[in-house]
Amino acid sequence: MSKKEKKPNEIRGGRDYRKRQKSTSIYFLLWATFTALSLVIVLFLGFSQNIVMKQTYRQEAAREVTEKGKEIERSVLKGTPTAFEGNHSAYLRYLAVYYDVHAFILAPDGSVLFPHEPQFPDGEGVAQAFEQMREEMQENGKKTIVFEGGGEYVYGSKISLYGQDAYLYVGKSLDLMEATSQQMGVRMLLVSVFIFVLAFAMSSGVSGWLTKPLSEMTDKAKLLARGDFTVDFHGTDYGKEMVVLADTLNYARDEISKVDTMQKELIANVSHDFKTPLTMIKAYASMIMEISGDIPEKRNKHAQVIVDEADRLASLVGDVLELSKMRSGLEVLKTSVFDMSASLHEILARFDFLRETKGYLFVLDIEENLWTRGDELKLGQVLYNLIGNAVNYTGED
Repeated sequence: MSKKEKKPNEIRGGRDYRKRQKSTSIYFLLWATFTALSLVIVLFLGFSQNIVMKQTYRQEAAREVTEKGKEIERSVLKGTPTAFEGNHSAYLRYLAVYYDVHAFILAPDGSVLFPHEPQFPDGEGVAQAFEQMREEMQENGKKTIVFEGGGEYVYGSKISLYGQDAYLYVGKSLDLMEATSQQMGVRMLLVSVFIFVLAFAMSSGVSGWLTKPLSEMTDKAKLLARGDFTVDFHGTDYGKEMVVLADTLNYARDEISKVDTMQKELIANVSHDFKTPLTMIKAYASMIMEISGDIPEKRNKHAQVIVDEADRLASLVGDVLELSKMRSGLEVLKTSVFDMSASLHEILARFDFLRETKGYLFVLDIEENLWTRGDELKLGQVLYNLIGNAVNYTGED
């Protein structure tokens, strides 16, 4: 589909796309990307560190409550030391304080045997944890279990106390982990804000540093568009890519300069080439009017020169039209075998009026029947221009 055949909505879509492209600069894209990337990295590190911290704390709490639970279990099964005068509740409280845990001895129905008047950290949570502990022991047929429940890591053990079944409940609170996690979250928020501000400033500076050569090249390209072919696109180069881009733009500048020079030369040459045939046509037309109008032989000869010069003008116009073909490589020489001697006699005959009216002397020294291979039209133009230049620059003498 050609440009003329494109649908209106397709054209509007192309304009809208270009508008969207222009609305976002490379500077903004680099700045936003660097800032967002820095923020994402900080958040990722923060969350991952928080997760790792919680997992590590849980593992350490499970190990610690297991070790301390076993120590308390051994101490309880050994019996109450004489220093406590048989006060099992006081001894169990002492062990709980010593090992920094919550320790209870529960009956199979969940009621507290020791210590008396216990201070539960979370009564409902401990009750739920005990139910979970008892069910898992029954399902797995184990007498000892470690699990997380009721906001604690719990070491549970089924023991025999005074000939009755009982359960030892030793809990390690996770409150410290939650408090640490909250503090870490606050700190991470503050660090994220700091990193965001720092990334904002640094990405702004880096983006400006990276886009500076592009801005300089844009300004120089505008000068080139106004016809300044002295601009050098090498300047603030950051990296190999910018150097290659500058080299490419300099090469384009040189090629555009060549085209501009060629166009100026073309205008000068065309003006010169048009001047000679027009002068000849005017001169022979004057000769017909003033001299050979009543002499058929001379009149026809002069009229033929006018026709030939008109054909030459048409040929020059054709050359101008074919200039684009020459630039694109489509123009080729139309070679053929022709009589160079006859062609030169024909070209020189066009200047007879100068010999007859102004006394010019043309000496032709060429062998007859000199055949050659070449583009007869192009060679004729070259010879015609050489003779015309000789005429124009001979001077008064």
